[in-house]
Amino acid sequence: MEEKLKQISDGNSNCIKVVLYGPESTGKSSLAKELAAYFDTVYVKEFSRTYAETKAEQNLKLTKGDVLPIAIGQMNSENEQLKNANRLLICDTDLLETKVYSEFYYNGFCPDIVEKYALENTYDLYFLTYIDSPWEADGIRDQPNSRLKMFTAFEQALVDSKKKYCIVKGSFEERLNICITQIHELLNKVN
Repeated sequence: MEEKLKQISDGNSNCIKVVLYGPESTGKSSLAKELAAYFDTVYVKEFSRTYAETKAEQNLKLTKGDVLPIAIGQMNSENEQLKNANRLLICDTDLLETKVYSEFYYNGFCPDIVEKYALENTYDLYFLTYIDSPWEADGIRDQPNSRLKMFTAFEQALVDSKKKYCIVKGSFEERLNICITQIHELLNKVN
């Protein structure tokens, strides 16, 4: 089980890993796609979205029993995409985000093994997306009135786990430019 939640090494210690991280409907997926295109690399899609959509199609709701399969799916996707990364891997979420959502929806519950790897897996930088973008309903998102509470929980998790992060806010172009600048700085450090 542990191997399924652990990051693999691509054998290239120069690969930078960044995470788009934060509340729902704050532009993470759009940023991930644009950043991957800009830097000519790959990105890791948010596994929980596809998982939740599949359950919704079957008229099923997510339960705390889904947290571990979501975490395993996310790490499987990340480890697979790492093999295709071009000096940079962009992750649209990670296990720390899974942990925060699990604790929010299930009264503080998060499987111990998910929490362990949420804290042990490493990334060079988190882009914490602020809630100044319009909330958009899509059938999966369900917390339009809890965005500030969620943002605070996400930031607190970063602080508590001593993760390096940058708050990203403003228009989409402003957010994109902040991320691009920060990533260039990271890439310059390893070259």
